[in-house]
Amino acid sequence: MRTRFTEMFGIRHPIVQGGMQWVGKAELVAAVANAGGLGFLTALTQPTPAALVDEIARCRSLTDQPFGVNLTILPAINPPPYAEYRDAIIASGIGVVETAGHNPGEHIAHFRAHGIKVIHKCTAVRHALTAERLGVDAVSIDGFECAGHPGEDDVPGLILIPAAADRVKIPLVASGGFGDGRGLVGALALGAEGINMGTRFCATKEAPIHEGIKQAIVANDERGTALLFRAYRNTARVARNKVALEALEIERSGQPFQALAHLVRGVRGREGLENGDPEHGIWTAGQVQGLIHDIPTVAELIGRIMQEAEDIVTRRLAVMVAG
Repeated sequence: MRTRFTEMFGIRHPIVQGGMQWVGKAELVAAVANAGGLGFLTALTQPTPAALVDEIARCRSLTDQPFGVNLTILPAINPPPYAEYRDAIIASGIGVVETAGHNPGEHIAHFRAHGIKVIHKCTAVRHALTAERLGVDAVSIDGFECAGHPGEDDVPGLILIPAAADRVKIPLVASGGFGDGRGLVGALALGAEGINMGTRFCATKEAPIHEGIKQAIVANDERGTALLFRAYRNTARVARNKVALEALEIERSGQPFQALAHLVRGVRGREGLENGDPEHGIWTAGQVQGLIHDIPTVAELIGRIMQEAEDIVTRRLAVMVAG
Protein backbone atom coordinates (compact mmCIF):
# COMPACT_ATOMS: atom_id res chain seq x y z
CA MET A 1 0.00 0.00 0.00
CA ARG A 2 1.73 3.14 -1.23
CA THR A 3 1.05 6.63 0.07
CA ARG A 4 3.04 9.85 0.08
CA PHE A 5 4.11 8.92 3.60
CA THR A 6 5.51 5.48 2.70
CA GLU A 7 7.32 6.98 -0.27
CA MET A 8 8.81 9.84 1.74
CA PHE A 9 10.15 7.62 4.54
CA GLY A 10 11.06 4.53 2.53
CA ILE A 11 8.78 2.05 4.32
CA ARG A 12 6.55 -0.74 2.99
CA HIS A 13 3.43 -0.15 5.09
CA PRO A 14 1.77 3.09 6.27
CA ILE A 15 2.03 2.12 9.94
CA VAL A 16 4.01 4.04 12.56
CA GLN A 17 5.01 3.15 16.10
CA GLY A 18 5.47 6.56 17.65
CA GLY A 19 7.31 7.58 20.78
CA MET A 20 6.25 5.63 23.88
CA GLN A 21 7.83 6.48 27.23
CA TRP A 22 9.52 3.44 28.82
CA VAL A 23 8.38 1.25 25.89
CA GLY A 24 10.07 2.66 22.77
CA LYS A 25 13.21 0.57 22.99
CA ALA A 26 15.34 -1.19 20.39
CA GLU A 27 13.65 -4.60 20.43
CA LEU A 28 10.23 -3.14 19.66
CA VAL A 29 11.42 -0.50 17.21
CA ALA A 30 13.52 -3.00 15.24
CA ALA A 31 10.58 -5.41 15.07
CA VAL A 32 8.37 -2.67 13.61
CA ALA A 33 11.06 -1.72 11.10
CA ASN A 34 11.63 -5.33 10.05
CA ALA A 35 7.88 -5.76 9.55
CA GLY A 36 7.77 -2.81 7.15
CA GLY A 37 6.55 -0.04 9.46
CA LEU A 38 8.31 3.01 10.88
CA GLY A 39 9.35 2.70 14.52
CA PHE A 40 10.71 5.35 16.88
CA LEU A 41 13.02 4.96 19.84
CA THR A 42 11.92 7.25 22.68
CA ALA A 43 14.87 9.50 23.49
CA LEU A 44 13.86 10.36 27.05
CA THR A 45 13.35 6.71 27.96
CA GLN A 46 17.14 6.61 27.97
CA PRO A 47 18.62 8.20 31.13
CA THR A 48 21.35 10.12 29.30
CA PRO A 49 22.20 11.22 25.75
CA ALA A 50 25.10 8.74 25.80
CA ALA A 51 22.68 5.94 26.64
CA LEU A 52 20.54 7.02 23.68
CA VAL A 53 23.56 6.70 21.39
CA ASP A 54 24.04 3.14 22.67
CA GLU A 55 20.35 2.31 22.17
CA ILE A 56 20.46 3.59 18.59
CA ALA A 57 23.46 1.33 17.96
CA ARG A 58 21.60 -1.60 19.53
CA CYS A 59 18.62 -0.98 17.27
CA ARG A 60 20.87 -0.88 14.21
CA SER A 61 22.26 -4.28 15.21
CA LEU A 62 18.70 -5.66 15.03
CA THR A 63 17.50 -4.13 11.74
CA ASP A 64 18.77 -2.67 8.49
CA GLN A 65 15.46 -0.92 7.83
CA PRO A 66 14.62 2.76 8.50
CA PHE A 67 13.76 3.81 12.05
CA GLY A 68 13.77 7.08 13.93
CA VAL A 69 13.90 8.72 17.34
CA ASN A 70 11.15 10.56 19.22
CA LEU A 71 12.00 13.71 21.17
CA THR A 72 9.13 15.00 23.29
CA ILE A 73 9.41 18.48 24.82
CA LEU A 74 7.25 18.87 27.92
CA PRO A 75 7.19 21.54 30.64
CA ALA A 76 9.23 20.58 33.71
CA ILE A 77 10.79 22.26 36.72
CA ASN A 78 14.08 20.60 35.89
CA PRO A 79 13.90 19.83 32.15
CA PRO A 80 16.13 17.18 30.56
CA PRO A 81 19.11 18.39 28.52
CA TYR A 82 17.13 18.53 25.29
CA ALA A 83 19.95 20.06 23.26
CA GLU A 84 22.28 17.23 24.28
CA TYR A 85 19.72 14.59 23.29
CA ARG A 86 19.26 16.43 20.01
CA ASP A 87 22.99 16.42 19.38
CA ALA A 88 23.16 12.71 20.18
CA ILE A 89 20.46 12.02 17.58
CA ILE A 90 22.29 14.04 14.94
CA ALA A 91 25.69 12.52 15.73
CA SER A 92 24.21 9.03 15.44
CA GLY A 93 23.13 9.64 11.86
CA ILE A 94 19.39 9.24 12.44
CA GLY A 95 17.40 10.16 9.33
CA VAL A 96 13.97 10.87 10.83
CA VAL A 97 12.78 12.35 14.12
CA GLU A 98 9.33 12.55 15.65
CA THR A 99 8.92 15.69 17.75
CA ALA A 100 6.08 16.34 20.16
CA GLY A 101 5.18 18.75 22.91
CA HIS A 102 5.69 22.46 23.46
CA ASN A 103 7.67 24.94 21.38
CA PRO A 104 9.47 22.53 19.04
CA GLY A 105 10.66 25.24 16.65
CA GLU A 106 14.28 25.29 17.78
CA HIS A 107 14.56 21.51 17.56
CA ILE A 108 12.82 21.30 14.20
CA ALA A 109 15.14 23.91 12.69
CA HIS A 110 18.24 22.19 14.03
CA PHE A 111 17.21 18.76 12.76
CA ARG A 112 16.22 20.13 9.36
CA ALA A 113 19.57 21.95 9.09
CA HIS A 114 21.26 18.54 9.35
CA GLY A 115 19.08 16.96 6.66
CA ILE A 116 16.87 15.04 9.09
CA LYS A 117 13.21 14.58 8.20
CA VAL A 118 10.82 15.64 10.97
CA ILE A 119 7.33 14.43 11.84
CA HIS A 120 5.61 16.58 14.45
CA LYS A 121 2.81 15.17 16.61
CA CYS A 122 -0.13 17.56 17.11
CA THR A 123 -3.50 17.54 18.86
CA ALA A 124 -5.14 20.38 16.94
CA VAL A 125 -5.38 21.62 13.36
CA ARG A 126 -3.86 24.98 14.31
CA HIS A 127 -0.82 23.21 15.75
CA ALA A 128 -0.45 21.14 12.58
CA LEU A 129 -0.50 24.30 10.47
CA THR A 130 2.15 25.86 12.69
CA ALA A 131 4.33 22.77 12.35
CA GLU A 132 3.89 22.92 8.57
CA ARG A 133 5.04 26.55 8.58
CA LEU A 134 8.06 25.54 10.65
CA GLY A 135 9.08 23.21 7.83
CA VAL A 136 8.30 19.71 9.09
CA ASP A 137 7.98 16.96 6.50
CA ALA A 138 4.82 15.38 7.93
CA VAL A 139 2.48 15.74 10.87
CA SER A 140 0.85 13.18 13.14
CA ILE A 141 -2.58 14.32 14.33
CA ASP A 142 -3.79 12.89 17.66
CA GLY A 143 -7.50 12.45 18.22
CA PHE A 144 -9.04 12.64 21.70
CA GLU A 145 -9.07 8.81 21.89
CA CYS A 146 -5.28 8.64 22.12
CA ALA A 147 -3.14 7.59 25.05
CA GLY A 148 -0.89 10.16 26.66
CA HIS A 149 -1.64 13.84 26.10
CA PRO A 150 -4.68 14.47 23.86
CA GLY A 151 -4.66 18.24 24.31
CA GLU A 152 -7.47 20.33 25.74
CA ASP A 153 -9.89 20.59 22.79
CA ASP A 154 -11.46 17.11 23.11
CA VAL A 155 -11.91 16.63 19.36
CA PRO A 156 -12.13 12.94 18.34
CA GLY A 157 -10.32 11.58 15.32
CA LEU A 158 -13.44 11.24 13.17
CA ILE A 159 -13.58 15.04 13.06
CA LEU A 160 -9.97 16.03 13.68
CA ILE A 161 -8.38 13.92 10.93
CA PRO A 162 -10.45 15.23 8.00
CA ALA A 163 -10.38 18.74 9.44
CA ALA A 164 -6.58 18.60 9.37
CA ALA A 165 -6.49 16.89 5.96
CA ASP A 166 -8.57 19.73 4.52
CA ARG A 167 -5.94 22.29 5.45
CA VAL A 168 -2.54 20.62 5.78
CA LYS A 169 -0.68 20.09 2.51
CA ILE A 170 2.11 17.80 3.76
CA PRO A 171 1.55 14.09 4.52
CA LEU A 172 -0.66 13.45 7.53
CA VAL A 173 -0.58 10.45 9.85
CA ALA A 174 -3.62 9.67 11.99
CA SER A 175 -3.10 8.79 15.65
CA GLY A 176 -5.41 7.79 18.47
CA GLY A 177 -7.71 4.79 18.49
CA PHE A 178 -6.00 2.70 15.80
CA GLY A 179 -5.33 -1.01 16.13
CA ASP A 180 -6.58 -2.93 13.11
CA GLY A 181 -7.21 -2.86 9.37
CA ARG A 182 -10.57 -1.16 9.79
CA GLY A 183 -8.89 1.78 11.41
CA LEU A 184 -6.26 2.00 8.68
CA VAL A 185 -8.87 2.06 5.91
CA GLY A 186 -10.91 4.58 7.88
CA ALA A 187 -7.91 6.86 8.37
CA LEU A 188 -7.07 6.74 4.67
CA ALA A 189 -10.69 7.51 3.79
CA LEU A 190 -10.60 10.53 6.12
CA GLY A 191 -7.55 11.95 4.35
CA ALA A 192 -4.58 10.58 6.29
CA GLU A 193 -1.72 8.72 4.61
CA GLY A 194 -0.92 6.35 7.45
CA ILE A 195 -1.68 5.51 11.07
CA ASN A 196 0.31 5.86 14.27
CA MET A 197 -0.25 3.23 16.99
CA GLY A 198 1.01 3.15 20.56
CA THR A 199 -1.22 1.13 22.88
CA ARG A 200 -1.68 -1.60 20.24
CA PHE A 201 2.08 -2.06 19.97
CA CYS A 202 2.30 -2.38 23.77
CA ALA A 203 0.29 -5.61 23.49
CA THR A 204 2.81 -7.41 21.28
CA LYS A 205 5.39 -10.07 22.05
CA GLU A 206 8.32 -7.72 21.48
CA ALA A 207 7.09 -4.84 23.64
CA PRO A 208 9.61 -4.54 26.51
CA ILE A 209 7.03 -4.48 29.29
CA HIS A 210 5.77 -7.17 31.67
CA GLU A 211 3.27 -9.74 30.48
CA GLY A 212 0.93 -8.65 33.29
CA ILE A 213 0.52 -5.22 31.70
CA LYS A 214 -0.11 -6.74 28.29
CA GLN A 215 -2.78 -8.99 29.75
CA ALA A 216 -4.37 -5.97 31.46
CA ILE A 217 -4.62 -4.18 28.10
CA VAL A 218 -6.33 -7.24 26.59
CA ALA A 219 -8.71 -7.49 29.55
CA ASN A 220 -9.66 -3.79 29.49
CA ASP A 221 -12.37 -2.42 27.23
CA GLU A 222 -12.88 1.00 25.67
CA ARG A 223 -13.90 2.40 29.08
CA GLY A 224 -10.63 1.40 30.71
CA THR A 225 -8.99 4.82 30.74
CA ALA A 226 -9.11 7.94 32.91
CA LEU A 227 -8.31 11.57 32.15
CA LEU A 228 -5.93 13.16 34.64
CA PHE A 229 -4.55 16.70 35.01
CA ARG A 230 -7.51 18.42 33.33
CA ALA A 231 -7.56 20.99 36.13
CA TYR A 232 -3.91 21.78 35.43
CA ARG A 233 -4.41 22.16 31.66
CA ASN A 234 -2.13 19.21 30.94
CA THR A 235 -4.66 16.44 30.28
CA ALA A 236 -3.31 12.88 30.16
CA ARG A 237 -5.21 9.73 29.22
CA VAL A 238 -4.00 6.81 31.33
CA ALA A 239 -5.14 3.31 32.21
CA ARG A 240 -8.00 3.37 34.70
CA ASN A 241 -6.69 1.83 37.91
CA LYS A 242 -6.73 2.47 41.65
CA VAL A 243 -3.83 4.92 41.54
CA ALA A 244 -5.36 6.91 38.69
CA LEU A 245 -8.71 7.13 40.47
CA GLU A 246 -7.05 8.22 43.72
CA ALA A 247 -5.13 10.93 41.88
CA LEU A 248 -8.29 12.01 40.08
CA GLU A 249 -10.17 12.36 43.38
CA ILE A 250 -7.43 14.62 44.74
CA GLU A 251 -7.43 16.69 41.56
CA ARG A 252 -11.22 17.11 41.63
CA SER A 253 -11.07 18.29 45.24
CA GLY A 254 -9.26 21.40 44.01
CA GLN A 255 -5.86 20.64 45.49
CA PRO A 256 -2.65 21.66 43.69
CA PHE A 257 -0.65 19.21 41.60
CA GLN A 258 1.85 18.72 44.43
CA ALA A 259 -0.85 16.91 46.44
CA LEU A 260 -0.95 14.04 43.94
CA ALA A 261 2.58 14.19 42.54
CA HIS A 262 3.68 11.19 44.62
CA LEU A 263 1.04 9.05 42.92
CA VAL A 264 1.87 9.97 39.33
CA ARG A 265 5.66 9.97 39.39
CA GLY A 266 7.12 8.57 36.20
CA VAL A 267 9.40 6.21 38.08
CA ARG A 268 6.39 4.63 39.78
CA GLY A 269 4.71 4.04 36.43
CA ARG A 270 7.90 2.49 35.05
CA GLU A 271 8.08 0.15 38.03
CA GLY A 272 4.56 -1.08 37.25
CA LEU A 273 5.45 -1.75 33.62
CA GLU A 274 8.45 -3.75 34.81
CA ASN A 275 6.85 -5.73 37.66
CA GLY A 276 3.58 -6.43 35.86
CA ASP A 277 1.25 -4.93 38.46
CA PRO A 278 -1.28 -2.77 36.55
CA GLU A 279 -2.34 -1.14 39.84
CA HIS A 280 1.16 -0.05 40.88
CA GLY A 281 1.35 3.33 39.17
CA ILE A 282 0.18 5.50 36.31
CA TRP A 283 0.68 4.14 32.79
CA THR A 284 -0.66 5.51 29.54
CA ALA A 285 -3.25 3.64 27.50
CA GLY A 286 -5.80 4.63 24.89
CA GLN A 287 -9.45 3.81 24.32
CA VAL A 288 -8.29 1.39 21.61
CA GLN A 289 -7.93 -1.15 24.43
CA GLY A 290 -11.50 -2.10 23.52
CA LEU A 291 -10.22 -3.40 20.17
CA ILE A 292 -7.25 -5.37 21.52
CA HIS A 293 -7.92 -9.06 22.10
CA ASP A 294 -4.56 -10.81 21.76
CA ILE A 295 -0.79 -10.43 22.03
CA PRO A 296 0.73 -11.22 18.62
CA THR A 297 4.23 -10.62 17.36
CA VAL A 298 4.76 -7.26 15.68
CA ALA A 299 5.12 -8.98 12.31
CA GLU A 300 1.85 -10.85 12.83
CA LEU A 301 0.07 -7.65 13.86
CA ILE A 302 1.26 -5.54 10.94
CA GLY A 303 0.66 -8.37 8.47
CA ARG A 304 -2.86 -8.83 9.82
CA ILE A 305 -3.65 -5.12 9.64
CA MET A 306 -2.51 -4.92 6.04
CA GLN A 307 -4.47 -8.04 5.06
CA GLU A 308 -7.60 -6.75 6.79
CA ALA A 309 -7.25 -3.41 5.05
CA GLU A 310 -6.80 -5.05 1.65
CA ASP A 311 -9.82 -7.30 2.21
CA ILE A 312 -12.00 -4.33 3.20
CA VAL A 313 -10.99 -2.31 0.15
CA THR A 314 -11.02 -5.06 -2.47
CA ARG A 315 -13.92 -7.12 -1.20
CA ARG A 316 -16.36 -5.47 1.18
CA LEU A 317 -16.22 -1.91 -0.20
CA ALA A 318 -15.78 -3.01 -3.80
CA VAL A 319 -18.93 -5.10 -3.57
CA MET A 320 -20.86 -2.18 -2.11
CA VAL A 321 -19.74 0.15 -4.88
CA ALA A 322 -20.42 -2.46 -7.57
CA GLY A 323 -23.86 -3.05 -6.15
